[in-house]
Amino acid sequence: MDAGRLSLNQITVNALDLPAAVAACERHQVPALALWRDKIAAVGLERAVRLVRSAGLRVSSVCRGGMFTDPAAGRAAVLDDNRRAVDEAAALEADVLVLVCGPLHDTDLPGARARVRDGIAELLPHARAAGVRLGIEPLHPMMLSERSVVVTLRQALDLAEELGEDVGVVVDAYHVWWDPDLDAQLARAAGRVLGYHVSDWLPRTSDLLLDRGMMGDGLIDLPRLSQQVATTGYTGPVEVEILSSRWWAQDADEVLRTVRERFAERV
Repeated sequence: MDAGRLSLNQITVNALDLPAAVAACERHQVPALALWRDKIAAVGLERAVRLVRSAGLRVSSVCRGGMFTDPAAGRAAVLDDNRRAVDEAAALEADVLVLVCGPLHDTDLPGARARVRDGIAELLPHARAAGVRLGIEPLHPMMLSERSVVVTLRQALDLAEELGEDVGVVVDAYHVWWDPDLDAQLARAAGRVLGYHVSDWLPRTSDLLLDRGMMGDGLIDLPRLSQQVATTGYTGPVEVEILSSRWWAQDADEVLRTVRERFAERV
């Protein structure tokens, strides 16, 4: 993959605060950065904007909005938090606000998915007014009880098509590679892909959340998947997003050197 499309997702070097992550991108000539909201909050939005702009970094995404599914949560409070997420993404001129839609809190799975649809629909006018696109990220089914009831690309595309303009999908290799319906869904995703994330699925993963592999260390055919994503018309940044306690324990500069090498060779 062309290094000009490389984006560092902050979670890959989770120990670094935002100033340190920006500096690491400058040292390793990484042209884009994906920001997490807790890292933004730690320095304040105004300083976050100054940091990325002074470094000339593109913000490929802000993570995350969503979490629409808890029936006990105040609907207004959830919507307010999502509106703040939209405003942060707008200030940072991010390509997309990533939506992690929320887990199942009871036995009513259809009801939870309906709350996701309704929540995005309610948020959408604010996002459109701010010029922010919303990217629904389907997560692996193992995350259904903790993070998302949207677990396939088909479901995410169905929602995006129903909700219309300025809503699309984020394709994360770690979450979709296993899906027997993936080829057909990517074929229908033209114009709907707003982000593409890469890592690898280790053959003997020790933790379903925090043991993602570096590209080339696992089972995902990333060159093939990258080509399929390209056929949808997506030409934007490709985020390296590796949630891994093993990689987090390593020196961040060594991680970045490996990221650049593997991105060129294996993505």
